[in-house]
Amino acid sequence: MSSIAFERDFDPAHGRAVPIGDTVRRMTAPNGGPFTFHGTNSYIVGRGTVAIIDPGPDDPAHIEALLEATRGEVVSHILVTHTHRDHSPGAALLKARTGATLLGEGPHRLARPLALGEIHMLDASGDMDFMPDRRLVDGERVDGGGWALTAIATPGHAANHLAFALEGSPLLFSGDHVMKWATTIVAPPDGAMTDYMASLDRLGDRPETIYLPGHGGPVEDAPAFVRALKAHRRMREAAIVERIARGDRTISDIVTAIYRDTPQALHGAAALSVLAHLEDLVGRDRLIAPEGVTLSGRFEPVA
Repeated sequence: MSSIAFERDFDPAHGRAVPIGDTVRRMTAPNGGPFTFHGTNSYIVGRGTVAIIDPGPDDPAHIEALLEATRGEVVSHILVTHTHRDHSPGAALLKARTGATLLGEGPHRLARPLALGEIHMLDASGDMDFMPDRRLVDGERVDGGGWALTAIATPGHAANHLAFALEGSPLLFSGDHVMKWATTIVAPPDGAMTDYMASLDRLGDRPETIYLPGHGGPVEDAPAFVRALKAHRRMREAAIVERIARGDRTISDIVTAIYRDTPQALHGAAALSVLAHLEDLVGRDRLIAPEGVTLSGRFEPVA
């Protein structure tokens, strides 16, 4: 049984800027789907001179809606949490219209090199064209005059994932690292479970209490939610270890057993999630992978 309750009650209000307190507005792109919920959230930070976080996909209509929402204001900065195609391609369109400074951790990259013969299953999801005007490092502060954001390195879902803390407030923009509607996809080699869990620990130690995620509504009482997420991941890990102890030796066998209530169309994503857990377990000497950690490999319990 899961230790966390996800909430799917969310009104995306496509095309409309939804106020979140006095200094933040949310606008959700109309790119809903099984991995994006009702669409990607773009956030407008500040008043008068503003930053926009995650302009979303290559969707000119969404960019026009953001420009309309900020009419009469100056868009000084564009910040990107990570370079998946539902978050970052709109940044180039918005920069072309505003001249704003484009900021992010860096170009898209993998969490680890491809193994011999390995195929990157999610290769098409990466925005290979993204290049920031300035690369942000962990702890760097972006000051827009009236607002300030601090970049927090949170790799795991993507190797170049950043969260942004809004100075002087309880708010943290969590991108796809923590969301209220579903667990985050951690899919090697794009992401890594070891990194993801370490980033959860890092956020859990921070003071922010409300997260504004890349999809869905706000995460309130965020530290408790992060603790529940960690427990949920450890429960999934325990289920995987149990299946191997019972004799399962391939990812396909494990997915069939522990994702039996998940639609078949999502079993590919489930297999990548299991792979991420197995990589982490092998790295912690909890399992042995005689043929290497791959989707088609076999696994053995540590004697």
